[in-house]
Amino acid sequence: MQRRRFLMSSGGLLAGTALGLSSPARAKGLTQAEYAANDALGLAELMRGGAVSPLEVLEAAVSRAEAINPVINAVVLKHYDLSRAALAQGKPSGPFGGVPMLLKDLGISFKNTITSNGSVFFRDAVADHDSTLVDRYRRAGLNIFGKTASPEFGQTATTESRLWGMTRNPWSREHSAGGSSGGAAAAVAAGILPAAHASDGGGSIRIPASHCGLFGLKPSRGRIPFGPGRLEGWMGLSIMHAITRSVRDSAALLDVGQGPESGSRVVPPTGDASFLAGHRRPPPKLRIALWDTHLFGLPVHADCKEAVAKTARLCESLGHAVEPAAPKLPVQDMFGAMGVMTGTGMLITLRDREKQLGREVTEADIEPINWHHYQAARKRSAEDVYRARATFDRVGEILDDFLSRYDMVLSPVTAVPPPRLGELSLDQPYDKFVPPAMNASPFTALWNMGGHPAMSVPLHWTAENLPIGSQFATRFGDEMMLLRLAAQLETAAPWANRRPSL
Repeated sequence: MQRRRFLMSSGGLLAGTALGLSSPARAKGLTQAEYAANDALGLAELMRGGAVSPLEVLEAAVSRAEAINPVINAVVLKHYDLSRAALAQGKPSGPFGGVPMLLKDLGISFKNTITSNGSVFFRDAVADHDSTLVDRYRRAGLNIFGKTASPEFGQTATTESRLWGMTRNPWSREHSAGGSSGGAAAAVAAGILPAAHASDGGGSIRIPASHCGLFGLKPSRGRIPFGPGRLEGWMGLSIMHAITRSVRDSAALLDVGQGPESGSRVVPPTGDASFLAGHRRPPPKLRIALWDTHLFGLPVHADCKEAVAKTARLCESLGHAVEPAAPKLPVQDMFGAMGVMTGTGMLITLRDREKQLGREVTEADIEPINWHHYQAARKRSAEDVYRARATFDRVGEILDDFLSRYDMVLSPVTAVPPPRLGELSLDQPYDKFVPPAMNASPFTALWNMGGHPAMSVPLHWTAENLPIGSQFATRFGDEMMLLRLAAQLETAAPWANRRPSL
């Protein structure tokens, strides 16, 4: 009883959670229930105190992955032996000493392991170095034991690929977990681990966080390094961070991941306090702009509107002022520019792989939607790319001006609830893909264009028990204010005890 009391009182989120296993599997001294009761910082505290060992925690994560992954298909590359070998070299140090971590299988390098980018063209692409972020994670004590699914090159808001198949939403196996960090979100929602690496080039952290009932923060442009060898993803659109269950885990991961690397030029401002320390302070009274109209003039689903209305009422009950307001944006230019930039980014990725393989990419190597984007990218000029980047700067100016009058913008994350699997697949005709794609990221992508931080907060579930997040965005470099508000909302309307039944 003494050990059980310690486990449940030392940073744990909840006890007695329904985990979807008929009887909790035991990994030596740590049960699945005890493992799932803690967020990442809670697990780190248990290991520092000697209640459990890093190997026990790792084996709990592996046990959970082996039990649940056949159902949801979230973990696609397993590095179990590497993670065990890392622990055999000594007890990990740092704030996350020994906490298991999964990397997204897209755009990040973990030496001597494959990063497939969700593509058969990269199915055996082995990294010869660690990314800067991987190095920072490992120095912080995170123990990487695998990689999570992503759609091919992250080019859609679901996680389905020819290479790895469909990743299923733990809340409903017929629905998408979102994308492109859907594998990360599904793994966290299913209790495989409390926090997972993710990236976001148009909503790819916030959309799966919304679909899976989790917290997802997209940092400001330049906050998290992309190197070595490249300084930005998609010329500033994409940024890495994590999907988590608790707000404090996101804050702590931002602390260990942030900061310039050699060659960095865009560096957001930082305050004196760490994000973990500072996020605990309640925010001041905020003036929040409520923005729930579709940028393309299409209808927004009633469930998504209700999610935002519910969040607005909660904010008002906490003393914040909420009023309808939205800036005027050059919508067609914006999304045209985004297509130019994401397509060009994919083109460069393919060109680099062609050099490695000594042959050109063919239509059989990549999925139909991406083949369409690739053909379009080959025809674009340097002027097209330059003007696209200039459009992002203009969007940033408009949003900065708007945020000089408001502290936050509150909006839906997506215009529709989690779609069914297949609707956003890259393996279909382009004309069939476009209509559902227009509902996936009209509220998220503009903050990638402007470079502003934004987050999805899990505050609503539909009558069918599908999660729908609410998005908040704020001024460039002010992740602290987002985290302070998120912590306040987490206290007022806790979500940690809401788990899917698998």
